[in-house]
Amino acid sequence: MRVSISRTLSKMAHSIASGAKPCKVGDKIQDIYTPALVVDLDGLYKNLELMKTSMQKFGRVNLRPHGKAHKCPEIAKLQVAHGAVGICCQTLTEAESMVAGGIKNILVSNQVIGLPKLLRLAALARDADISVCVDDEDNLRTVSQAAENCDVKLGVVVEVNVGQDRCGVEPGKAAVSLAQVAQKLSGVEFRGIQCYNGLNQHIREAGDRKNAVALVVTKTEDTLKHFKAGGIECPLVTGGGTGTYTYEAASSIFNEVQPGSYVFMDADYGRDHGSPVHDYLHTLFVLSTVQSVTSGKRVVVDAGMKAVSLDSGEPLIY
Repeated sequence: MRVSISRTLSKMAHSIASGAKPCKVGDKIQDIYTPALVVDLDGLYKNLELMKTSMQKFGRVNLRPHGKAHKCPEIAKLQVAHGAVGICCQTLTEAESMVAGGIKNILVSNQVIGLPKLLRLAALARDADISVCVDDEDNLRTVSQAAENCDVKLGVVVEVNVGQDRCGVEPGKAAVSLAQVAQKLSGVEFRGIQCYNGLNQHIREAGDRKNAVALVVTKTEDTLKHFKAGGIECPLVTGGGTGTYTYEAASSIFNEVQPGSYVFMDADYGRDHGSPVHDYLHTLFVLSTVQSVTSGKRVVVDAGMKAVSLDSGEPLIY
């Protein structure tokens, strides 16, 4: 036994000294240096398959998962392999990493402000199909300028404020007016509207979430009526997240949904959300080691506040 332990310690010391990775796929839990962020690959693949099956119920509604949940091109590739048409990104740097990792269709579901950043975004369109959300005419004109400078075409998606009161023009005529400006500018192509309310995702009761999405759908329908009256085609209607995507997809109004958390889930989605949210498995964990037990009442681990998120309450212990 002493020889075996000695050899194990020797191997670990050599591994650390040589700069080897703290763990690799397939390592035993007890062999991983902590704290560590670990993924249950079996559960991840089950979630990917479940989403693929779930989306098949909604016909021609496309799946565009949000990459901010993982920020990992390899996982994005798995999502595309399981039916996604592309990926959403929330920031320019996320989009850059996804394109560098081989993702070819990206919607930046947020506004990118300033010519320097927009030139970087436009440069990505040389290697991928890139769209970006807009809610301001001056910003839209700068998007056009950046695309012209890079000799590329950028898709623009008008963001509509459907209840979150964060970004977006107001439903109806304001969205049409911005789309009309886009149609007159070079370097950009109007592709549709984004109607997303993140506040709805974590409403506890399924019935309450459904009613909240119904309000989103009403505002979206009103906006589409204004597009029709103005003689403007609106090919894309995108929105929805893990907590509500089934309602947007079933609405006959949305033709694309953006669930992201489903690949990993989180503690808040685990609290009283019901099906289909509870059908997805928790697959991302912070692995830690107990480093002290005091009087059998207090346990201290090596994963502190920098290792876990507290914005939705304390982490769950598995």
